[in-house]
Amino acid sequence: MRVQRAAGVVVLTLVAALLAAGADSGKSITVNGYVLDSACAFTKGLKKPISAQCAQACAKAGSPLVILDDKGTIYWPIADTTPSASQNDKLLPFAGARVTASGKTYERGGSTAIVIDKIAAETSTK
Repeated sequence: MRVQRAAGVVVLTLVAALLAAGADSGKSITVNGYVLDSACAFTKGLKKPISAQCAQACAKAGSPLVILDDKGTIYWPIADTTPSASQNDKLLPFAGARVTASGKTYERGGSTAIVIDKIAAETSTK
């Protein structure tokens, strides 16, 4: 019994070490761009939201909000917790507006996600 328990502890320790070694720690970044709903960012090819009311309505209907930067990169806001949670509440006050967001980005399979540490209305526009 003691050997089985010890073997179980060793296996769990190895699994934890492998997960920690393979975890992406992210890259710190500051992003400037528009907050709009993800459907419009993809299906309509918008460079900015149609209106704040439109972005808010889509978000309230369940569409995830994203940040679209000037280069066309779409940043998917994610939580760094498990289980994860929607980030729409954090972005909803800025729907349809330009923001400056800072946090850690993660890339996988052509998608870019951001764990937002700080977000505020952009103070200067281009």
